[in-house]
Amino acid sequence: MSHDRIPLAGVIGSPIAHSRSPQLHAHWLKTLGIQGFYIPMDVTEADLESVLRALPMMGFRGVNITVPHKEKALEIADMVTDRATLIGAANTLVFREDGQIQADNTDGYGFTENLRQNAPGWTPEAGPAAVLGAGGAARAVIAALLDVGVPEILLSNRTRVRAEALQQQFGRRVVVVEWVQAGNMLEEAETVVNTTTLGMVGQPPLRVPLDGLRKGAVVTDLVYAPLQTRLLIEAEKMGCVAVDGLGMLLHQAVPAFERWFGTRPEVDAATRAAALR
Repeated sequence: MSHDRIPLAGVIGSPIAHSRSPQLHAHWLKTLGIQGFYIPMDVTEADLESVLRALPMMGFRGVNITVPHKEKALEIADMVTDRATLIGAANTLVFREDGQIQADNTDGYGFTENLRQNAPGWTPEAGPAAVLGAGGAARAVIAALLDVGVPEILLSNRTRVRAEALQQQFGRRVVVVEWVQAGNMLEEAETVVNTTTLGMVGQPPLRVPLDGLRKGAVVTDLVYAPLQTRLLIEAEKMGCVAVDGLGMLLHQAVPAFERWFGTRPEVDAATRAAALR
């Protein structure tokens, strides 16, 4: 592959029109003066492999992968990082010079960097974390929380069996709590994370009682539409440090952009504004 080609990257999912990644990467490309493009691609699961194999020939340096292809992309890849294996999903693919596909997952990195930037006093080792939800996002969050030294994770999901599967995978530091008791687990938590889609535009509300939230706890919601969810509004009222989910999207994109375009972008106020346009 010759490197005088215009570098291309993009995001593959289905649907994809709602993705904020194209405007985020376009902002970085423009501000950093890089002649490159990042495009959204709606691809079916049946076509995913043939599309991924063809992209390097067109000058693509890599792509982001989003719902519903994160698990499938992991199977297709030629090489997989340890953290992508642990999470069981890939959100970032890098196409190597020889055309091989390397899969990584930067969601956990994005999650912790967002908290470090927007809750500078966050001390993960200070006490348990309460995690709501047991889907793909929860796996990335749990892996990241264990990695930064959270002593215990209280995990609750509407379907208990999915939470138990994560407990089996991540071990004794994960304790499963019944969904009807989810409000009670907040009383012990220094870190609280909603990884479900509850509270998102067009989804049912998050009905977990929030009166157990501890003053000073760091509370974050992976939902960023709306930017201020009921969880974050209530947390703020109760003296918690509330961190919205948009920063996770911005930070998970940083290592990917750097791999594809050769420059590490900054996550600043202008970046947030660009993603919200």
